[in-house]
Amino acid sequence: MIEAIKEYFFQNWILLLILGAFIVVLLITSFSNKKTTIRYMVLLVSIFLLSIVVFAEFYLQPVVENKTARLILMTIRYSATPFVLALVIMVLVKRQKYFVFIPAALMLIVNVISIFTGIVFSINDSYELVRGPLGYFPFILSGLYMVFLIVLLIIRSNKRIVEIAPIVFLSIALASGVAFPFIFGSKFAQIFCTIIAASLFIYYVFTILELTKKDALTGVLNREAYYIETRRDYKDITAIVSLDMNGLKRINDTFGHAVGDEALVTLALCFTKATRTRQSVYRMGGDEFVIVCRKTPKEEVAELVERIKENVAETDYTCSIGYSYHEEGTIKLEDLLRESDKEMYSDKNEFYKNQRSK
Repeated sequence: MIEAIKEYFFQNWILLLILGAFIVVLLITSFSNKKTTIRYMVLLVSIFLLSIVVFAEFYLQPVVENKTARLILMTIRYSATPFVLALVIMVLVKRQKYFVFIPAALMLIVNVISIFTGIVFSINDSYELVRGPLGYFPFILSGLYMVFLIVLLIIRSNKRIVEIAPIVFLSIALASGVAFPFIFGSKFAQIFCTIIAASLFIYYVFTILELTKKDALTGVLNREAYYIETRRDYKDITAIVSLDMNGLKRINDTFGHAVGDEALVTLALCFTKATRTRQSVYRMGGDEFVIVCRKTPKEEVAELVERIKENVAETDYTCSIGYSYHEEGTIKLEDLLRESDKEMYSDKNEFYKNQRSK
């Protein structure tokens, strides 16, 4: 037993250091809300427990001739990996629903059935692993979870290179954890937990570095980032889209600020989902948002506005929209914003006029 513990620490010392550092950083950084911090902690504990299972499976493989014991360990590992990846999605993607765990739960059921039927894996008389008809399905499911995670992160990002680059790094790191066992052999699976922990820790550090530019509530870029970035590349800006939520004060007064905050988060998500490359969302304050379009043709700006309207129409909220367009560098940014705001306020006046007439 002592030898096994020593061997575990020897093989997983780097993982334990990363998990320890991650926990320390979580405790000393205050930007995450309590719910997010708890989810991170649960994720880290899950990775730690999975590392024990993986170690036990490979450590006992040469000495355990009990097929059932090995099959149970394999069932836990093959089932836990999709659960961990689903938990990663819950942690990194805001407002994600728990249905994301359903495929992992179904995989668990299939793996348990496989203990008796061998449809996923079995152990032959030589105590070697034999893959069944669904032998590669756990890896396919893990790959699908990773693709789903990366797509969600890109959709909900501000489409800037400083946000896309960490997502690309995360995708490469996670993909290596699934693909490399097929390339370098099954023993590479023993460092899967280390890969997951290291990639998440680095991604978290990238997130911290971006915090000064992000609005804490909605996750879009903040007012300071707007001034810094528009001063730097104002000649590339071709359009400004001004957005202002309708009725936020009424929601705050009637249902409380927590409900109002939820409304702002929902609308911000509508805006970010609608944007494409070179289109960034900023929260200017309160219920006011701006989308800056860089080197974007006029027709694409109009398409952006239509996507925003479609997204918002699917919610319980409304917002007023206005936009202005000029060729690159042909007008001052202040004038571009003024035109956009003027159109937005005209749309807002029309909205409240219609409200009063009902």
